[in-house]
Amino acid sequence: MSVKMFYSAEAPIEALKGQRIAVIGYGSQGHAHARNLKESGLDVVVGLKEGSKSRAVAEGDGLKVASVADAVKSADVVMIATPDTGQKALYERDIAPNLKPGTLLLFAHGFNIHFGRIAPAAGIDVGMVAPKGPGHLVRSVYVSGGGVPALFAIHQDASGTARARVMAYANGLGCTKAGIMETTFKDETESDLFGEQAVLCGGTAQLVKSAWETLVEGGYDPELAYFETMHELKLIVDLMYRGGLDFMRFSVSDTAEYGDYVSGPRIIDASVKARMKQVLTEIQDGTFAKGWIAEDEAGRPNYKRLRAENSGHPIETVGRGLRKQMTFLNPVEVDMDGAQGAAEKGAKA
Repeated sequence: MSVKMFYSAEAPIEALKGQRIAVIGYGSQGHAHARNLKESGLDVVVGLKEGSKSRAVAEGDGLKVASVADAVKSADVVMIATPDTGQKALYERDIAPNLKPGTLLLFAHGFNIHFGRIAPAAGIDVGMVAPKGPGHLVRSVYVSGGGVPALFAIHQDASGTARARVMAYANGLGCTKAGIMETTFKDETESDLFGEQAVLCGGTAQLVKSAWETLVEGGYDPELAYFETMHELKLIVDLMYRGGLDFMRFSVSDTAEYGDYVSGPRIIDASVKARMKQVLTEIQDGTFAKGWIAEDEAGRPNYKRLRAENSGHPIETVGRGLRKQMTFLNPVEVDMDGAQGAAEKGAKA
């Protein structure tokens, strides 16, 4: 392996002993960070805006809670675990005025640093710990005794201790049990956005919907189509997760493997790769970031329209009905306009 992975012995948590960590936000990532760090023996306070519904939740989880400004004032390390679009205003209003020289300012995603929306003063350490999984997995895997892999990066090292403290933070999350890899804010941001858009979220969702529509339009039962294009996807991805494409192909039938080879490249062909390159270019040159920021500042009209259209797709209606009958899945239904909406998800889904 050309890229070195670091583990717990190489990232001693002692680098953060005696220091207070303020986790700003208690959404998807924030709750996992705060609880894992506390249970790793570190001093944690959660910073929340006045009137936040998360205050009672965090206090119920046994955590100290303060206003964002007060949490930052008391901290030696500050992790901003709030949505990308709101970080600039939050930083300028409540965080920057209260940072002490030598404080380590952390991000779970490089968006605002890389695209220049936040520019910390020269005397501030700036780093990143980006777990490669949503917050509920960062938490559940930690509770089970494991860890989620993470990327880490150093943007500024004013104190000379930034790298040691960033790695210690990753240790506190449990990530060093699985391994952490050093990168840059640029590479993490651009590759993360591309992965989400081309494969993990955008590409996969569109592939599943198109395949389901093709079967239904071909006269097949919608529930049957759901099992073949949505439900079984997890089983295939689990095989890839454990042993890569080779293990997946080893595990499926010869018929499925042959179909993979001859039909896969017809579906995802050179034209798809060319469009992927265009998506990557728009991420690299800032086009996507500018468009997303403008969309947010305009009140998210297109975002809300697209969310409603996609949540109302027939595959979702069929899936909800089927999942209710499969209680072994511990099915979850999400109100996309309610408490589980984007404003409450926190940094990195």
